[in-house]
Amino acid sequence: MSAVALWGAAGCSSSSSAGSPAATGTGSPIVAVGAENEYANVIAQIGGKDVTVSAVESNPNTDPHTFEASPQVAEEVSKAQLVVQNGVGYDTYMNKIESAAPNSSRKVIDVQTLLGLPDSTPNPHLWYKPTTMPAVAKQVAADLSSLRPAQATYFQANVTKFDDSLKPWLAEIAKVKSTYPSAPVAATEPVGDYMLEAAGTDNLTPFTLQAAIMNGTDPSPQNVTLQNGLFTNKKVKVFVYNQQVTDSITQSFLKLARQNDVPVLGVYETMPTPGYTYQSWMLAETTGLYNALRNGTSTTTL
Repeated sequence: MSAVALWGAAGCSSSSSAGSPAATGTGSPIVAVGAENEYANVIAQIGGKDVTVSAVESNPNTDPHTFEASPQVAEEVSKAQLVVQNGVGYDTYMNKIESAAPNSSRKVIDVQTLLGLPDSTPNPHLWYKPTTMPAVAKQVAADLSSLRPAQATYFQANVTKFDDSLKPWLAEIAKVKSTYPSAPVAATEPVGDYMLEAAGTDNLTPFTLQAAIMNGTDPSPQNVTLQNGLFTNKKVKVFVYNQQVTDSITQSFLKLARQNDVPVLGVYETMPTPGYTYQSWMLAETTGLYNALRNGTSTTTL
């Protein structure tokens, strides 16, 4: 995967229209890059007509852990005035590109740093934590306001709108937690773990197994046997399956879950496109979790 996907903020394609930054005398759109398309989506929502946003990683059918940046990506990042990247070792290629094209005026939001997390943070999938994106949106607005002070009120209004739009997702998480407290689940990989924790589930898959699959190494035979027993002994109510990090072992787990009528919830590392925003994506996966617990139904793909 090497393409840079252009995001659909109003400023991306209508710079000569009546409502565009150029037409309103506020200058050309601010060029921004999100290392993952969920961050690009939030930048676009906060910056609106004042930003042109690209996403580096945006293909939901590939494994982000094996991503390699192309010269096209390097060129796009080198031009950016604002960059949002995850950190925690998830997108270290961004640091290399930024070092190769230094720019003292470029704003870089490293989400790990923003949240004050150590390098030893075991689960890098920070966007699944409900408190992450409000913090990112707030910092995006601050940095955009620094680049374009005249639009500060507009950016802050978009932060308020963004925070309000998260409420259905947060309500769905609360519903799962109150209706099915400590619901036992299994997972292939920790991508959705922060959401599962917020929803109060009890993830019975050892983290060492999840980490092994995330890092492309073989889980221990003991962990594989334990995981298989979660399905054959019907100890879990839902199997959370990362659709972007798969191999013969995860596929064997998926087959065993289906054979034992354990509903499957497909989750993703990058936001499925088209048709989703960050908020609607998170809500769809959490609703899938609720439906699995309530009806035993699977939501294998989005």
